[in-house]
Amino acid sequence: MTPVSLPIRSTTLLLAALACAVPASAQVVAPEQVAAEASPRTSQWGLGFGAGFDKSPLRDFDDDVDPLPLVLYEGKHLSVFGARIDYKLPSYGPLQFRLRARYANDGYEAKDSPYLAGMEERKGGLWLGGAAIWRSGAMSVASEFTAATGDAEGKRFKLELNREFRTGAVTITPRIGGEWYDKDYVDYYYGVRANEVRADRRAYRGDSSQAIEAGVRFGYAYQRRHNFFVDVSAKSLGSEIKDSPLVERSTESSVKLGYLYAF
Repeated sequence: MTPVSLPIRSTTLLLAALACAVPASAQVVAPEQVAAEASPRTSQWGLGFGAGFDKSPLRDFDDDVDPLPLVLYEGKHLSVFGARIDYKLPSYGPLQFRLRARYANDGYEAKDSPYLAGMEERKGGLWLGGAAIWRSGAMSVASEFTAATGDAEGKRFKLELNREFRTGAVTITPRIGGEWYDKDYVDYYYGVRANEVRADRRAYRGDSSQAIEAGVRFGYAYQRRHNFFVDVSAKSLGSEIKDSPLVERSTESSVKLGYLYAF
């Protein structure tokens, strides 16, 4: 393949890392494409900050705005963005493979909601697995399979399709995808154990479930190095999650915004 010249416009780098599926165009290079096409000496750094708001489906949950420190590194073999680290495996044409480690704070504490009083803490943890990305022009399909380590439990699989549209310095990238969770994941995060039962909270054992997600990312690149983004998404939860007494709504929504400076 032909080597890529730098600097790289990193709006796509930033938004792609947030969504785990990367768009690509003739003008903007995504993280996985950097690895596949760049020379051994090529690397990309970025630093920034942002904020995220997630509307939890749990009852009376205390939803806060969370800060999002952003650190980006793209090299020949390694990709780092925030809480995600990828080791890049050999590519086969448009198909790329990675080993992936990601920290996800899916858990909660009893103090996060009056309804959760008496519940044991559910912890986040490190998830290990792999990812595959297929790209054709401005469209990409990404899949990811990870398993929990440490205190967290379960396995999850995600498949996502996105398409980038560009006009000048602005990018708009709609996406749609699905996610599968095994019964250990659903039972750990949405189950109610015997010692957690109370008058208004029945026992519940979770089973494997799925979710459908749709979202859109808006990016703006100013003078190639200054990049701004807004990412909005909504997720429809499967019945095995919605049936939990801990859950009061069938959807989970998220808004993220921020800034990244590309060196």
